[in-house]
Amino acid sequence: MNGWMKIAYNEATEGMLANDGGPFGAVIVQGDKVIATAHNEVLKTNDPTAHAEINAIRRASEQLGRFDLSECILYCTCKPCPMCLGAIFWARIGTVYYGATEQDAARGGFDDLRFYEMIRGHNNDVIFKQVDYEVNAKLFDQWLEKDDRQMY
Repeated sequence: MNGWMKIAYNEATEGMLANDGGPFGAVIVQGDKVIATAHNEVLKTNDPTAHAEINAIRRASEQLGRFDLSECILYCTCKPCPMCLGAIFWARIGTVYYGATEQDAARGGFDDLRFYEMIRGHNNDVIFKQVDYEVNAKLFDQWLEKDDRQMY
């Protein structure tokens, strides 16, 4: 087993056996150094966003003191769900190694596959309705006028 993936696997096992959450683990490395490890903590925290990848990204960002993790690599035990994929994009992580697939997650009772289908326009049961466009769009004008804004 890949050494980095073994760390992610151990995280997943630890979290699952502790009933912290599902069988998901992650590790973020930079060069030959582990920056952060994490497992799913949805049940432990009652936070639906406490997925292994997001927890690892949060810890790595804190450890490195920056939100740009473009010099890092993520190893995770399962293909990231769309939420985690979004976090990976925002963190600018360029390489992700994963073990199991979204089909495996679905087999385990997790919604990853369904969410990927929703993104493709299938089985979408969320209703999106736009309201108060003008006032909310002006927030971006205010943002652009800020002299001290920091892009991310």
